[in-house]
Amino acid sequence: MKYAIRSLAVLFIFLASASMAAQLPDFTELAENSGQAVVNISTVKIVKSQRNMQPFFHKGPKGQEPFGDFFEQFERFFGEQGRGVPREQRSLGSGFIFSADGFIVTNNHVIEGADSIKVNLLAEKNGELSYDAEVIGTDKETDLALLKIKAEKPLPYLAFGDSDALKVGQWVMAIGNPFGLDHTVTAGIVSAKGRAIGAGPYDNFIQTDASINPGNSGGPLLNLDGQVIGINTAIIASGQGIGFAIPSSLAKQVIEQLKEYKSVKRGWLGVSIQDVDENSAKALGLTDTRGALVSSVTAGDPAEQAGIRAGDVIVAVEGVSVDDAGDLTRKIGDLLPGVKITLSVWRAGKVIKLPLVLGERNAEKVAQGGQAIPGAEGEEILGLSVRPVTEAEVKALELERIGGLLVLEMSESSSAAQNGLAVGDVILEANGKAVNTVKELREVIDGDGKSKGVVMLLIKRQGKNVFRTVPLS
Repeated sequence: MKYAIRSLAVLFIFLASASMAAQLPDFTELAENSGQAVVNISTVKIVKSQRNMQPFFHKGPKGQEPFGDFFEQFERFFGEQGRGVPREQRSLGSGFIFSADGFIVTNNHVIEGADSIKVNLLAEKNGELSYDAEVIGTDKETDLALLKIKAEKPLPYLAFGDSDALKVGQWVMAIGNPFGLDHTVTAGIVSAKGRAIGAGPYDNFIQTDASINPGNSGGPLLNLDGQVIGINTAIIASGQGIGFAIPSSLAKQVIEQLKEYKSVKRGWLGVSIQDVDENSAKALGLTDTRGALVSSVTAGDPAEQAGIRAGDVIVAVEGVSVDDAGDLTRKIGDLLPGVKITLSVWRAGKVIKLPLVLGERNAEKVAQGGQAIPGAEGEEILGLSVRPVTEAEVKALELERIGGLLVLEMSESSSAAQNGLAVGDVILEANGKAVNTVKELREVIDGDGKSKGVVMLLIKRQGKNVFRTVPLS
């Protein structure tokens, strides 16, 4: 009897394992059909040797390296090689053909700064065909590039799929040239969608555990139908099974513009924005933390012309709700300059609708940091020592006009310090009211602040407006 039970148990386990194996996808046909359209991209850049430089690692956020040069985990700088002696710097990456006439997608960082670009295709008889590539256009903000080669006959190509329809847990396959190993195929699942990794204003990556390594950059991430649903772009150098791909829904828009204009045209509001946190929502009377909080408005830009103000929360674009600041940036960037839209804005406890015509996004300006000027002693409030800004400090603090309270000192244990205020900040407003004296700030705190339990401060920091919300417990 025991033998029979044991035999049945073994049979059950065998049948269960066989059933599970039957449900796993077979990637052989997909790899064979798709591989011919995946290319190896090699670049050469002529650089001058540097002296007295030591090897070092580039670190990304929190000590990780989720973006940057995808093929080399660090750059090697050599010592004594002679001052200014030219040398060749070579790199490898991946790409894929998406039209029979030789248009190719890859990452911008694969070909950026290259003096020559070669595209290598698999030949029909296990050989290799090599072509010189022309750069049609690039977009640094999404890290995409469009190349073109001239072939003697129509080329095999891959079609774009719908990345918006992807589901977490869905099977995907990556093809590329990791470490120069041509046409390496790896498989895995979609681990997450909408990942922000600090790569730029349009962060919205697909995360996958399909093995991706240096050299996979620009290669396709495919669904089981053989459609490109992502362009492999980044890794976390210290992690395993963590790779990121640009969604095809974003890539298609960028590639179409590069093909037509050789550059990308994006809509522009002219605002600085930040996420809404719980304390900010409480101060503004919002029921949740959705939307993008406007911290400043650029003079003369579409937002100012439409009447948008600092302290507004943009909650929808053309009736489609805005999740956070990044979501608003992507929604506006997806639209062309000159398009008329309507924004839904939360202001003073209600939603108002403001129509505007989008401008065109230009290269982002890097704010130059200003130094606070010490001056006289300040008064204590919120664990801060503050005093009114003087006329002599306006330029140094990058203010448009005299006004506000300069933070001179602060207690590290204060709620203000713990919620992001810093020495050198200039407090411009409290709960939407201008504050130019400590008395005015105290009146807001004792009145509206105490009734809400928080005070939301608009501060000027290194030329930029930022909101910080301080609980008044």
